[in-house]
Amino acid sequence: MVCSGCGALDATATLADSVFEEKKKTRTQLEMRQMQTREFDTKDVKMALKAMLNVLQDDDFIIEQVNAEIGFFKANKNLDTEHTTAKVWGTFWWGPNAQWVENTVIDCTASVTQYGERIRVRANFQLKKMNNRGGVEKVYTIDDPKFYQEFFTKVDKGIFIEKEKI
Repeated sequence: MVCSGCGALDATATLADSVFEEKKKTRTQLEMRQMQTREFDTKDVKMALKAMLNVLQDDDFIIEQVNAEIGFFKANKNLDTEHTTAKVWGTFWWGPNAQWVENTVIDCTASVTQYGERIRVRANFQLKKMNNRGGVEKVYTIDDPKFYQEFFTKVDKGIFIEKEKI
């Protein structure tokens, strides 16, 4: 399957930095659910699940768990976001006890369910900043509507490709 990268997923390093700089207004649970959910014109849950997995793999996510029976999966992507300056100064001042942000992990959980003659997809993306000792520094749910819109546009293209068997 050949797909071009999703702009939102290709720019994940930039997104990771911008999400952690300052937390924007808090969205309600209903607003988050609406942003994270889309319906598609097919009733084939397994085909849609496969299309979503392909989209994530095209964007360098590693699939960790899949349960096709209930239409659920979990995936993640690791980004090297280490800042050399923080590493150097941390080591200079604190020696072997120094800690700095070394990488960012993007976790994705998603579910695909049949909803009449259509399927409903809900995807949740979360960013975790990890330090050089493997500890979690910060965790945030991605709440950028543009990110989800671009992801679901890519899923829509993936479903089309699966339907047409391209």
